Amino acid sequence: MAEQEQNSRGKKFLKDFGIYAIGNLGSKLITFLMIPLYTYFVEKPSDYGYFDLCLEFCLLLVPVVTLQLRDGAFRFLLETKDVHMRTKIVTFVYRTMFQSALVTILIAFVLLMFYPIRHLWLTVTLLITMSFYEVLAQVTRGLGNNKAFISVGLIASFGIGLFSLIFVAWLKMGIVGIFLANILARLVSIVVVESWMRTFSQFFSLKAGVKAVSREIIGYSLPLIPVIMCSLLPPLSDRLFLSHFMGFEYSGIYAITVRLCGVIYTLSSIFYLTWQENAIQQYNSPDRDSFFSKVFNAYIYVLSILLIGYIFIIKICFSWLIAPNYQSSLTYLYPMGINWVLIAISNYFYLPYQCAKDTKSVVPAVIILAIINVTLNFILVPRLGIFGVITTSIIGYVTITCYLLIDTKKYFTLKFYKNTIFPISLLLLGSIPFYLNHSHVIDFLYILLAYSIIYISSPKKNRDALVNNIKKRIALLKNRAIHH
Repeated sequence: MAEQEQNSRGKKFLKDFGIYAIGNLGSKLITFLMIPLYTYFVEKPSDYGYFDLCLEFCLLLVPVVTLQLRDGAFRFLLETKDVHMRTKIVTFVYRTMFQSALVTILIAFVLLMFYPIRHLWLTVTLLITMSFYEVLAQVTRGLGNNKAFISVGLIASFGIGLFSLIFVAWLKMGIVGIFLANILARLVSIVVVESWMRTFSQFFSLKAGVKAVSREIIGYSLPLIPVIMCSLLPPLSDRLFLSHFMGFEYSGIYAITVRLCGVIYTLSSIFYLTWQENAIQQYNSPDRDSFFSKVFNAYIYVLSILLIGYIFIIKICFSWLIAPNYQSSLTYLYPMGINWVLIAISNYFYLPYQCAKDTKSVVPAVIILAIINVTLNFILVPRLGIFGVITTSIIGYVTITCYLLIDTKKYFTLKFYKNTIFPISLLLLGSIPFYLNHSHVIDFLYILLAYSIIYISSPKKNRDALVNNIKKRIALLKNRAIHH
C-alpha cells in the first residue's frame, strides 16, 4: 500500500513537472535564443553590462514593491477553495500592489531630482511591470490554473523575442530596445492572461473585508522580503563589484556567461515550482523523510547529468553562437555551470520553511550568504576579475548549503545515496577535458564516457525502468508510423 502511494505521488510529481516544463522550456528557449541576437546587435559589452545591472536592480527590488505578496498570494490561495476567502486575498493583494506602484513612482521622481541616472524611467517602468507580472502569475497558480500560469510565461517570452527583433535587430535601438521589449512583453502578457482569467473582475471587491486576512498574509510575506533580497543581493553585488573594479565591459561578458549557464537554473526552477506544490501537500505524510530524500538525490543526479552534456555542447557551438566581442565568456562557462548547480541545490532547502510556514527561520541563512558574497567580492574581484566573482559565489553557496542541511533537520532528515557520488565526481572531473582539450571529438567522447559510467553505476531497477520507458516510446512511434 505504501509503495502504491509512493508511485502515485511520483506520477503526480512527474505530471506536474511535465506541465511546468512545457511552459517554462518553451519560454526559456526563446530567451536563450535572444543571447546571440543581443551579442550581435549590442556590439559593446559595456552597454549590455549596464542593462544587465539595471535588470538585477529590478529583480532585487521586486520583493520590496510587491511586499513579497507573490508568494503570499500563492501560499494562501492554494490552501483555500472558498470563493469569499479568495476574494479577500486577491483584493488585498491587488489593492496593495497599486499603492506600492504609486509610492515607487514618487520615489523615482525624488531620486531623479538629485541624481541624473541613465535610463531611470525605463528601469522604473520595467520594475513595476515585472512586479505586476510576478503577482498575476502567482495568483493564477494559487487559483489552481496551471495552464494560465504557463501562458503568462510563454506570452511574455514570445513577446520579448518578437519585440527584441523589432527594437534591437530591426530598429537597432540597442539597450533601449531591450528595455522596451521586456516592458511591452510583460504588459501584453498581463493584459492577455487577465482578459482570459478575469481574476481582477472576478475576485477584486472594494467592499471585501481584508483586515483579518491581511495580517496573516503580511505575517507570512514580510519575513520573505529580506530572505529574497539577500538571496538576490549576490548577483547584484557581482555586477556592482565587476563594474566598479573592472568596468561595464567585464560586467557584460559576465552577464552572457550567466545567461548561457542559466539554462541549468531554468530547469531547476521548473523542478522547484513542481516540488513546491507537492512538498507542501506531502509535508505531513508519515514517510516524508524517505520521499523527500528520494526526490533530493534524483534532483542532484539529473542536474549533474544535464550540466555535463550541456556545457560541452555549448563549447562546441560557441564560435558561431556568440559574437566576437563576447567570445571571452567561454573561459568562465564551466565554473559558472557548477555554480548554478550549487545554487539550485541550495534552493531545495528553502522549501521546508515554507511548508512549515516558518519563513522567519531562513533569514539568518541568507544574511550569512550576503555577507560572504560582499566580503569575498571586495577581496577577490580586484585580483581575479570574473573568476573572483565565480569563486565567491561557489564558496558562498557551498557554505549556505551546509548550513541549511543542518538547520532543516528540525523539519526533515535527508539521506544521501552513494550512487549520487558518481555524477557529481564526473561533473567536477569534466573541467579537465573542458580546459585542456580543443578537439570537439574528444568533447563528444567525454560526454559518452561520463553518461556510460553514470548509467552503469545507477541502481539496476532505475536502468530497467529507463530501458522499458525507451522501448515503450519506440513502440509508440512505430504504431503511429504504421497507422499513418
